[in-house]
Amino acid sequence: MDAKTREPRAAIVTGASSGIGLGITQALLEHGYRVVANSRTISKSKDLKPSADLILVDGDIGKKETAVKVVEWAVKQFGRVDLLVNNAGIYVPKPFTEYTPEDFEMVIGTNIAGYFFVTQQVVAQMRKQKSGHIVSISAAVAEQPLAGAPISLAVITKSTMPAFSRELAMEFVADGIRANTISPGAVDTPMHANDDHEALKKLHPIQRVIQVSELVDVLLYLETAPMVNGENIRIDGGAHAGAKC
Repeated sequence: MDAKTREPRAAIVTGASSGIGLGITQALLEHGYRVVANSRTISKSKDLKPSADLILVDGDIGKKETAVKVVEWAVKQFGRVDLLVNNAGIYVPKPFTEYTPEDFEMVIGTNIAGYFFVTQQVVAQMRKQKSGHIVSISAAVAEQPLAGAPISLAVITKSTMPAFSRELAMEFVADGIRANTISPGAVDTPMHANDDHEALKKLHPIQRVIQVSELVDVLLYLETAPMVNGENIRIDGGAHAGAKC
């Protein structure tokens, strides 16, 4: 998107302080977007500095008051919300029978409430504009769990995103609002900094770890593809298609 030839678009990115969210935020700014970036303590980020085109909003996006604040800042500073990237998410790997009520509340709070409330607020604004795009970042493992990977809470919560996008895509299509999902495999982020990257590569038939830039490429494609709606694009080297012998 060329900021010189088009009115700058306004985006919200959750979970923007590191990893995928940070990469998406930086790429959107480079492509001429104005961005409201959120995480619990994003104002302390060493990678993002507030400017006329970047608003940093601290807070737990799983809380409605944070969601309201994030959208209010976008409308106040930029006048609209053209893109919401629901990226915030956490993983608590444990055997299913060992999850505690506290684990459950924490993961549900971020992985479901963390997109529910902000999407509510954004859809209300997009309906006024008669346009907008919501992209949610899920995970390939949510659709294709792995033997020996105890992440049932992540599967419960992240697997809802493609269905959520399809529902929004149909409910609000008459309002000019699209909704899509991106489901990556193992991505080279700080979350995997201490993991065995050789083992991570083997999770994908195309045996390498995914780069954040590849998610950015898909996001930018979706932004320029107005007839793609309710779709879930998997970036997993073909893992969803079948097992590698």
